[in-house]
Amino acid sequence: MVLVKLALRLVLVAVVFGLMAHFLPGIHVHGGFASLLWVAILFTVVNAIVGPLLRLLSLPVIVLTLGLFLLVINALLLALTAWLSSDLAVDSVGAAVLGGFIVAVDSWIGEELFPLRRRKTRRSRQAAG
Repeated sequence: MVLVKLALRLVLVAVVFGLMAHFLPGIHVHGGFASLLWVAILFTVVNAIVGPLLRLLSLPVIVLTLGLFLLVINALLLALTAWLSSDLAVDSVGAAVLGGFIVAVDSWIGEELFPLRRRKTRRSRQAAG
């Protein structure tokens, strides 16, 4: 079941990258749906490996800016993905920041629709406590 949810989330991220490439000037994906899927997989891996490290190292700045620095981190992760892949191009810092914001919102929606971890329900918390 977890693999199905992960696959659905990857498809959702690929669709969001496609929509960003279509509507957001400054972000381009070269190729068809296979390229979108590759970029989604690559971004997910970069976000899973490099993302926590960047968030940990910049934690004081994140706290100082009340979380707004996370937009810069998401933009850096998007730029790193574009640097690693020839299928994705990000033209400017503004496009990277806006694209990072859109991907962050998409990740939040994906976690709400297809959670990978079981959530504790109110009933299970009452039985445990």
